[in-house]
Amino acid sequence: MQTILIVEDKKSMADMLAKTFQAEGFAVRAAYSVKDGISLISSGLSAVISDLKLPDGSGMDILKAVKESFPFIPVVMMTAYGSIETAVKAVKEGAYDFITKPFDPDHLLLIIKRAIAERNIAKENLIMKKEFQRFLSAPEMVGISREWNEVMEKVKKVASLKTTVLILGESGTGKELVARAIHHMSPRSKEPFVAVNCAAIPKDLIENEIFGHEKGAFTGAAELKPGRFELADRGTIFLDEIGDMEMPLQTRLLRVLQENEFERVGGTKTIKVDARVIAASNKDLEKEVSEGRFREDLFYRLNVFPIFIPPLRERREDIIPLTRHFVSLFAKEMNKPEITVSSEAENMLLTREWKGNVRELKNVIERAVILCEGQALMPEHFSFGENSFHEKIASDAPLHVIAESAAKSAEKARIAETLKKTYGNKSRAAEILKVSYKTLLNKIKEYRIS
Repeated sequence: MQTILIVEDKKSMADMLAKTFQAEGFAVRAAYSVKDGISLISSGLSAVISDLKLPDGSGMDILKAVKESFPFIPVVMMTAYGSIETAVKAVKEGAYDFITKPFDPDHLLLIIKRAIAERNIAKENLIMKKEFQRFLSAPEMVGISREWNEVMEKVKKVASLKTTVLILGESGTGKELVARAIHHMSPRSKEPFVAVNCAAIPKDLIENEIFGHEKGAFTGAAELKPGRFELADRGTIFLDEIGDMEMPLQTRLLRVLQENEFERVGGTKTIKVDARVIAASNKDLEKEVSEGRFREDLFYRLNVFPIFIPPLRERREDIIPLTRHFVSLFAKEMNKPEITVSSEAENMLLTREWKGNVRELKNVIERAVILCEGQALMPEHFSFGENSFHEKIASDAPLHVIAESAAKSAEKARIAETLKKTYGNKSRAAEILKVSYKTLLNKIKEYRIS
């Protein structure tokens, strides 16, 4: 239920407005002074209506308090005829609108409904800008295997609840896709889905990204910045690669899961949030707990409803349906006529190990569609790029040459895997690999890693 805060010193006026909004399904909080109004400001509000003149101050004080703490909450000012100039100033300083007394309560109701709708759009636009979201519609879940159907059964069972979900599986198996499916099947589907890759953001920035910061919290913090949890309020936050989160941040996350509240970096005001948490990891978190790298209490908080996604090699019945889905998808994107997959190509794909899982399959199909100039994908259209960075070793090569080649192969694979895990963030990859940034760049160049 959406909640409106009304700050009006005349009780009869406050009661009349409260009845108007309650009749439309809103919950209403009322305050009769600046002091009481400020004490009732919280993230749970959908909008604030304040009289401009109050016994212990001005509605401008209410406006300032809202905008400093919760910039997404719209504020509408009520004013008498003689103070319109001040009301215009309030709009310039962040008020959504003002209305002159006396007014029709239904007119105010329309203004508030419009303000809430525009607030939601602005919030969603900010999320899209930060996340570069392309998946605003329900994701297409492709698969026919028994293992995949078991995953989808669990998704359907948990989607309607607020239960915390932990998605486990190798890199590339589709953990974020499953998280998005849970969100889109839930009652929160019209609210934001905010994804955070804990491995891709440098460790000295991730706290700021997740929890936001206050103006002046540190050098360069010129304005208040809402964090990802705040943006996900009433929606879903997806914490990908949670196993890479630093211990101090795990402690802060545990508190959010327990209390649904946090403070921004550099702030003291407690922010209440209602966000469903879905986490994912390609690590064995129980092992991480036993080796002291992951908090046991946080693990149990996250592991309320675990969903394990098997690797593609363990559900081979899904390879062909996924292949056909990706072929159709890329053919449309590239404005190519309908392309089929030859039986020879299908047989070849079925014999692959697919260590990179669905992500690897998708990349291979995209390259094949680019190369295909006919109406069917043939085996020659597929390139898997194995051992392409150095010449093959002769069968009579000395042991030290074989060892050096094996080391290079392992090194290249590890660098490529880490870059994929960090979404190409070289600084974060260098931290994980425990090498300098310059060394990593040289290795990328040497091995021709794209």
